[in-house]
Amino acid sequence: MMDNLRAAANHVVLKIILGLIILSFLLTGVVSYQGSSGDYAAKVNGQTIERAQLEQAFQSERSRMQQQLGDQFSALAGNEGYMQQMRRQVLSQLIDNMLLDQYAKKLGLSVSDDQIKEAIRKAPYFQTNGQFDNAKYLDLIGRMGYTADNFAQSMRQQLVNQQVIQAFGESGFVLPAESQSMAALVLQERDVRLATLDLKALQAKQSAGDDELKAYYDQNKNSFIAPEQVKVSYIPMDAASMQDKVKITDADVSAYYDQHKSSYGQPERKNYSVIQLKTEAEANAVLDELKKGGDFATLAKDKSTDIISRRTGGELGWLEPETTADELKQADLTEKGQLSGVVKSSVGYLIVRLNDIEPEKVKPLSEVHDAIAKQVQQEKAVDAYYALQQKVSEAATSDNESLASAEEAAGVKAAQTDWFTRDNIPAALNFKPVVQSIFDGSLIGENGAPGSNSDVITVDGDRAFVVRVTGHKPEGIEPFDQVKDRVAELVKRNKAVQEAKLQGEKLLVELKQGKGDEAMKAAGLSFGSVQKMARAPEDSQLVESVFALPHPQEGKPVYGMSQDRQDNVVLIALDAVKPGSLPAEEMKTFVGKMEEGATGVSFDSLLASLRKDAKIKMGAAEQQQPQ
Repeated sequence: MMDNLRAAANHVVLKIILGLIILSFLLTGVVSYQGSSGDYAAKVNGQTIERAQLEQAFQSERSRMQQQLGDQFSALAGNEGYMQQMRRQVLSQLIDNMLLDQYAKKLGLSVSDDQIKEAIRKAPYFQTNGQFDNAKYLDLIGRMGYTADNFAQSMRQQLVNQQVIQAFGESGFVLPAESQSMAALVLQERDVRLATLDLKALQAKQSAGDDELKAYYDQNKNSFIAPEQVKVSYIPMDAASMQDKVKITDADVSAYYDQHKSSYGQPERKNYSVIQLKTEAEANAVLDELKKGGDFATLAKDKSTDIISRRTGGELGWLEPETTADELKQADLTEKGQLSGVVKSSVGYLIVRLNDIEPEKVKPLSEVHDAIAKQVQQEKAVDAYYALQQKVSEAATSDNESLASAEEAAGVKAAQTDWFTRDNIPAALNFKPVVQSIFDGSLIGENGAPGSNSDVITVDGDRAFVVRVTGHKPEGIEPFDQVKDRVAELVKRNKAVQEAKLQGEKLLVELKQGKGDEAMKAAGLSFGSVQKMARAPEDSQLVESVFALPHPQEGKPVYGMSQDRQDNVVLIALDAVKPGSLPAEEMKTFVGKMEEGATGVSFDSLLASLRKDAKIKMGAAEQQQPQ
């Protein structure tokens, strides 16, 4: 029962389906909307993108982002600059789609009505049990504000665009020499030796006066933002904990047992045998043989048309009422060995014999007493839990000045937290609905005034809270006195980094002039052993610096300088460069990836070329949008 309480019917599948449809409309451009007004969003080579078309695509993108980001999008939607940027991106996508559509027409690409119908019928989000569902199709596109004609036209645009993309996909290829050169470059390895100037050691030698610290603080105040903080009082409620408070009597157990006896036993069972025949005449003939003493099993094996039961002499085995076919029940056999007359069925005609009867069995109460007691206790605990929720909710609402009344209703004292932020929620309260209620502002009073009690906040079905914000510190800049030690560490670190860079640059000059051994020894540094370095998807600054160095010549190392992930200054000695290579099978995969990239570059180039040659004029309203 606890698991059932945690289940939530959020219709996730429907959300996904609508999200896919919204995205589809955005990508296809929804070119079917034609406005009657002279006001337009843009004209592309004389072809108009109507304002209504842009508004519809923009609203579709809003809906898609809302579904994808949830509550986070609400904060973004409040940013006017962000929404203006999103609107420009939507219009840019519509312009690209129209350019592709125009280009497709020049190439003679087209899509027939039958192709559009087939694409719609095959779309998985319009199907039920693998079959196209017209009612679902009309319902889903209707929710998005489109007619069947509008949607068909947008599907046409999408299919045409796919043809253009496919045409470019088939044209992408890479020459063998290109692939070998690329593999040699991408998979290249370099032998390096490193010497690191220890930043922590240098930082420990730095000093900074109060005036210097205060000046750094004043110039970097935005780096010392204290996040919003709250203190909370809360009353927890838990269905599981209610079980210890619920008392179960033997009378409760007996009553439950009497109401659910069928769950604690086995109903009456009957063992049947049948002979199945095609015609009523054949059935009557067999029935006569049985009445004259014929053997039922032998006749079943010889004459029954049911190939399954025929192998066992017609025996069907033990059947309970729920699994007994209606034809067998119609035979109305009540005694062991009783033979039926001819019974008409959907598969022909039957002769039925009742082989045996096993009466109903019910487990005695003594056997199931403990299991029932646990079940009853659990159910009563859940009932008590919901009753407690109601009681506490009414108390918290009627007395909104404190949690005193809610405490009395709950029979417990409210727990108190220390100050915390969104980033360090106390474990006892770390549930999304609770955190949202605390930080959404509805429980925080204005201008320092006391806030309100929350309503009951349900978590996971079988847990709940009533919370009250007892202290609130809004986001703000931390005072200098509170961050002085942190400022001092930052100032000293910056000084250490600058000193390390100066030392590194002096040593690098000495190394390049061939005087590096003495200079390195004087600085207490030495290069480590040779290590191989390769490129990675997320290269650090150090790796990028190593691969930016020129190849060493005549066995002489090439020197450079960089920083590692801890900001330590690192001197580099590059000794050798080894070109990369791949086995033949892996090379095929590598070439395939290169061809995919070539296709993408070609397609991007096509769009850039179409935009360059196009005459694009923005409507008056779009020209006035801030850029």
